[in-house]
Amino acid sequence: MSGLRVAGLRVVDHRGHPVTGPTDLYAAPGEVVAVTGPSGVGKSTLLAGLLDALPAGLRRAGGTVTWQGTTVAPGAAARRWRHRCVGLVGQDPAGALHPLRRVEELVAGTAREPGRSAAALLAVGLDPAGYAHRRAHQLSGGQAQRVAVARALAADPPLLVLDEPTSALDAAARDLVATAVRARRGNPRYVTLVVSHDHDLLTTLADRTVHLGPVAAPPRGGHAAVTAPGAPVLTVRGLTAAATPDGPPLLRNASLDLAAGEFVAVLGPSGSGKSTLLRALAGLHPVLRGTARAGAVDLPWPVRRRDREQLRALQLVGQRPTDALNPAHRVRTALRRPLRGLRGLDRAGIVTGTAALLRQVDLDPALAGHRPGQLSGGQRQRVALARALAAGPDVLLADEITAALDAATAATVLDLLDRLRGDGLAVLAATHDPAVAARADRVLALDDHHLVPRKDRTDAR
Repeated sequence: MSGLRVAGLRVVDHRGHPVTGPTDLYAAPGEVVAVTGPSGVGKSTLLAGLLDALPAGLRRAGGTVTWQGTTVAPGAAARRWRHRCVGLVGQDPAGALHPLRRVEELVAGTAREPGRSAAALLAVGLDPAGYAHRRAHQLSGGQAQRVAVARALAADPPLLVLDEPTSALDAAARDLVATAVRARRGNPRYVTLVVSHDHDLLTTLADRTVHLGPVAAPPRGGHAAVTAPGAPVLTVRGLTAAATPDGPPLLRNASLDLAAGEFVAVLGPSGSGKSTLLRALAGLHPVLRGTARAGAVDLPWPVRRRDREQLRALQLVGQRPTDALNPAHRVRTALRRPLRGLRGLDRAGIVTGTAALLRQVDLDPALAGHRPGQLSGGQRQRVALARALAAGPDVLLADEITAALDAATAATVLDLLDRLRGDGLAVLAATHDPAVAARADRVLALDDHHLVPRKDRTDAR
């Protein structure tokens, strides 16, 4: 039978414990098939398993993969098949881009026809003239995601595998990516697999949907009551920052006030400077000029100049938890450092606090013994959130905090933030998610490099 067929695929960890499966899946020529399910159920592991590209510590324990009627054996045969037939966009597209190569090299390196690389960049809304000479560190999260998609499309692969391809994108960019992928639909030369939590995207893109794991309950309507904002905890005046040291300002004279218990969302298209704003406030991105105060204390811009109390007061959950979590450290180690170093807890308090933090973010405390590579993207994102909360911050800087989460888990995280806001936590969130913006007390937008109030709170995308 032509197309892609997966029969009884099972993946286990190094102890033989099941991770996902057994799973059956079929995608006919010309089809776009979606794979959905709650965060942590094993969607990304299924993709890696069928491609025989599992990370260390996981192995395929059973099942077969058949492509165009021929069984693909694990090992060398699978590697040749991937090289010849498969285009892959993983959950960490920025991490997959070679840091020393320019965009034009990255995309042209996979293109099978002259001129296809420029067409692929244009298809995802990136002007080759403006982006061809940039390297990965000069791209926003959304831009890196689109470069990764363009790179895969330029190869014109018979099998395209996309893992959360629009998680960091605004609505316009998301629609461009969807249109580029949809162009494959109905063409018998192609098969496409898409993992996504974006229900609207899958409704318009997929021919069929394969659901893994239990069907999650729909998110609860409304949210917990939050007390009125209290005293100012963050005051920013005239913040100006560039994307690169020698580039023009990306943020110009940004000013904002954040009160205890307040939730402020920041919207804007991909590359507008949302992540730069949060990273600058955290002391992780150079600032050309401007001031910031945490309560009544001036904040130095470079993080290395901040004392323990200043570090505790502002905590960042970045867009890429893979960058924030040391791959060699277990979850308990990631949480122990802020519990001990910023909160001053003893050993017993650290053990209790670690379990409590994991439960707070809806994770099993047993995951404390896992390393990041053993976690799903959504689980890593929640561990990064737990690590930030471990410091007991006054301000949480949240960059696309729900991007890797299914709707039910995202609602759980937002409910948690609402409860913490009742205790005085202030949240400044960069987002494309309407559900996040709907929780906010105020919405700001980055418009022409300036931070301005947004009157329409309903259209976060």
